[in-house]
Amino acid sequence: MEDDQIMICPFCNLWDGYWRQYRINTETAIQNALQRVPGQVLRVEMDVEDGLLVYEIHIRTTNGMVYEVTIDANTGEILEVDRQDD
Repeated sequence: MEDDQIMICPFCNLWDGYWRQYRINTETAIQNALQRVPGQVLRVEMDVEDGLLVYEIHIRTTNGMVYEVTIDANTGEILEVDRQDD
């Protein structure tokens, strides 16, 4: 390779498109999560789990427990609810 050539990731365009393909917005994901675990939303993250783009929504309940609700960003389906231990 010549010194003035830049190495470009062959999958970068594919990856960029993948992140833009989610079908539900953050607000819908939060509403779905709060229906399952009522409380205060602490934070919302996007991640890839098992090849799926997901929202990870962290919620504190009225009794102080913190849960992570994982939601499929394409369908809005709740995939998992985990209680977070301190």
